[in-house]
Formats: sequence, C-alpha cells, structure tokens
Amino acid sequence: MNKIRQSILLELLRRDNKITPVAFDTLTQALNNGEDPIEIILKEESVSKTDIHKAIQEYVNAPYVNLDTVDTNLDFNDFLGLDLLKQYNFIPLYRFEDGTWVFGSTKPEDPFLNRILLTVTSSKYLMCSVDADKLTDYFNVYSASLAAKNALKSIQSETSSSANRGDGMSAEVANAPAVRFIDSTLEEAVKVGASDIHVEPSETRVLIRYRIDGDLQEKAAFDISFFPTIATRIKILADIDIAEKRIPQDGHITKFIGNDKYDFRVSTLPTIHGEKFVIRVLDKKIFSLSLAELHFSNEVNETIDKILHHPHGIILLTGPTGSGKTTTLYSFLRELNKPNVNIITVEDPVEYSMESINQIQINNKADLTFASALRSILRQDPDIIMVGEIRDEETAQIAIRAAITGHLVLSTLHTNEAPGAITRLIDMGVPEYLVADALVAVISQRLIRRLCPRCKRPVKPTEDQMRVLGLKDKDAVIYEANGCPYCNNGGYKGRLAVHEIMYMNDDIRATIAEKEATVEEIRDVAITKAGMIPLFDAAKQVVIDGNTSYNDLLSMIVTEERERKPAKTK
Repeated sequence: MNKIRQSILLELLRRDNKITPVAFDTLTQALNNGEDPIEIILKEESVSKTDIHKAIQEYVNAPYVNLDTVDTNLDFNDFLGLDLLKQYNFIPLYRFEDGTWVFGSTKPEDPFLNRILLTVTSSKYLMCSVDADKLTDYFNVYSASLAAKNALKSIQSETSSSANRGDGMSAEVANAPAVRFIDSTLEEAVKVGASDIHVEPSETRVLIRYRIDGDLQEKAAFDISFFPTIATRIKILADIDIAEKRIPQDGHITKFIGNDKYDFRVSTLPTIHGEKFVIRVLDKKIFSLSLAELHFSNEVNETIDKILHHPHGIILLTGPTGSGKTTTLYSFLRELNKPNVNIITVEDPVEYSMESINQIQINNKADLTFASALRSILRQDPDIIMVGEIRDEETAQIAIRAAITGHLVLSTLHTNEAPGAITRLIDMGVPEYLVADALVAVISQRLIRRLCPRCKRPVKPTEDQMRVLGLKDKDAVIYEANGCPYCNNGGYKGRLAVHEIMYMNDDIRATIAEKEATVEEIRDVAITKAGMIPLFDAAKQVVIDGNTSYNDLLSMIVTEERERKPAKTK
C-alpha cells in the first residue's frame, strides 16, 4: 500500500470520526517514518476491519464483499491458476451471462492486477475489496485439496506406467507418490476441519472418508492394488509394526502444517479385506480455546462462571463420545489456571499440554490407573484436580471424597442427561448423602451441526414445526440446509455446543438424599426448583436463532430416545 493511498485512507477515517485527531497526527507521523499506519490500526484493533474496508471502498470505488457470505467457484480458480491468484491476492467471485467477471482483491486499486485481469478476461470486469485473512484461509483450503487430488493422480499414473512396463512397482516409484498422498491428505483434513480420516479397504477399492462436523464424507477412492503402499506409509509415519497385520495397533504422528504443529492418533483394525485405518486429528488450537471462544450463549457463560468459582466440590461433564467434553474441560482449566493454585490432571490420553499444569498420562501396563493416580495426586497438595473420566467405582469414590475434603474436582461421565449422572454415581456405590454433598453441577453437552452461513435458506415453518418450537408469530422464519462449495455441498459448516446445566441447590440435594430417587424425579426438581433448561429446549433455541435446521433437531431427539436407558424405579 503506497503512501498516497495510506494518507487518503487516514483522512477518510478521521472525517468519519473513526480515529481521533490525536490518533490521526500519531499515525501520520508513523507514515512519515516509513511505518504502515493501517497495520498499526489493525494490530491495536482501534478501528474495525469493516470501517477500513468502507474507506477503501470509497477511495477506489470497490465495494467490500464478505467471503463468508458468497460462493466461490473452483472452476474459475482452475482456469486462472492458484499461483496467479496468490501472487496478486485476488479471487474470482462470479461470472455473469454476458461475460462480465466479478473479482475480489485485497488491493483492488493495484494497477498491475488490473492490467492482468484485462488481459486474462478479455472483457469488462467488476472489482471488489475482500479481507486478507479470509482470502488466506480460502487459499489454504483450496491448495490442500488440490495437493491431495494431484498426489492421488500421481499414485495411479505411476503405478499404471510400472504395470504396463511389466517390471513391477519399484520401491521408489511406489513410495514417492504415497508419501505425497499421505502428507497432502493429512494437510487437507486439517484445512477442511476434519476430526477423523478413515482409510477403508474393500474387495476392489480403497475409500478415503473425512468426518466433518460429525458426518463422514467421501473424499477419494482408488484401486485396491495401491493399498499396500499407502498402508505401509501410514505405519512408518505412526511408528507401527509394518509386518503385523493380524491384531489392532495404535500409533502417533506429529506433523507441522504451515507454522502449526499437529498430532494425529492412528488406529488400525484387521478386516477381511485388509487393515482399516482411522486417523484422529488432534488440533491443539481447539483445546486451547477460552470460554469466550467456545461461543456459549450469554446465559450459559454466566452460569458456568458461577460454577467455576466454587472453592471445592465436583463438576461433571456428561455426554456421548465426540460431544466435545474434553475441549470444554480444557477451557475450564484455562479459566482456573492462576499462579496461586496447584492444578493436577490425570488423563487417558493427554490431549494437550498446558503451561503450569501438572498432567499425568494413564499407563495401565505400569498399573498407573485413574484410581491409583488419583490416590497419589491427593498427597501432592492439589487445589484443583481434573480426572479425564470416572470409569469405575474406585475412581468415583476417591473423586467424591476429594471433593468433600476441600478440592475442586472436574471430570466426565458417560450419561445421556445431567440428572442421570447422579443415579450413575449411586449405582457405582457412592452413598446418596455424599453425592448430594459433593456435587456442584452436572453439565450435559451435545454438538449440533451449524448451518452454512453462505447458503442456508429461509423457509416458513409448518404448523407442526411452530407447535414444537413454540413459535407464535405467523411471520416467523426458520432455516434449512442448502449446499455450496464453501460447505462441500453439505449445507453445514462447523458445530455448536448445546447444554443442559443442572446447578445444584438445596431442593435437588434433598431429592438426592431420599433413597432411590428416580431420574425423572431429580429432573422435575431441577427444572421447577433450580431453573434447569432441558437439552431439547436449548436445541430448539438454536433452530429459532437460525443456526441449525429443524431436521437436525429431530435427529437429536431420535438419537436421545434411542440411547436413553430405562429409568431406575423404586
């Protein structure tokens, strides 16, 4: 950005009262000293990006476009080439029927870019301003996907050439494409936000699927003859026995993607057609999120803040596997991690290393179990203890007693609803009076798919939908999935957490202390006397707010009912 443009932008920001006269003088001095005043503003977050883009729009007559709200056509990018797009920081957004192109750029006034576009398009075009960070994110996803596709083509073509020569597939020919394919697959999975990579052999082909936002999506398929090379490469990276194919094995991959370090947990399982691989993507950035970054509702944040301020007691997170319990636990620990407290965790496995927190990795072969580690932790003068999961009676007993002797204990439990955690602890042999005394709160969590912000479409709810959602306004609108390139035509992008928080009070404690109180009785008291919002009602609000679809709400209901166990009766 040249000095003339920077100076004009500062004038526009001062004119619109986005910066003060004093700030204007300071930034002008910085400009004269060779610094970039716009970068200073962005770093200090004194002016929003939107305000800066509005100033740019007025200066170069290039309207600002939010890349989160538009579809980008990959065919355009293939036509122009990724290198050209990245070199000049622009992206094709649309092409009208009359041949007019619409481009987005971080530097819409760049004369070199405009000359290139006139040459490439051979027609008139419109220029828009886009955010640099969002454009970089787009390039990262696109380049990773392109690398995976090219690596797969390389495997197929080089193997085919070797077969045609009749000399068999040499180690070099097989290995080089396999290395590129696995590396690009790991990178693509990270860029598109996949939580797991499935490599599944069948009789004739191998299927590559990514789990994105809770659903498996097919990404690639190739002939079964390529599978031994791919399987060997994964095992080498994960430090798994290459020769052993009869039993399940586990391994671990560490890889830098860009400037970030990622861990991948690898699991193998023998099947009739060969070993199936599942590679879990462990994104450390997810585990380092603060409570604010988890996008909880304001009401949930206020309640959790009160819960975490308890000096002692036990806080439980419940929900099925994959509901984000560990991520939420780590965010709690980040909130509680202060210089004046001693925090010790016992986990299986340790997903994320946290500064100033003592973390213990379970090792069953060395008889280091949750229970044995917890007993040792109590002799280490802890203030806060995190137990990855309460799995058995011994761990439950020790955790509860630690909670009532002055420690704050955080843990998870596999139950489908918050009140069910109480009966589960009692079934594990913890007396009712200890549960009532020790328990601070139970938070039941689920992840529900978020509708793609670019392509979700409004629909008028039916009478049944309005009744279920409790809508009274006849003009009410809800949203449903559509599908676009941004969300891989799935209609969803990311997931949201919904919660059922049972915050203990005297009424709930009195109900628990009664012998053999049922889940339904505890639930009724929690709702009527403690203000607990049921999980279903919390999910309904997500639909009403336009963040998920009614079909996803129904899917959650069906899943909950299928997994719900019969209540304990008197």
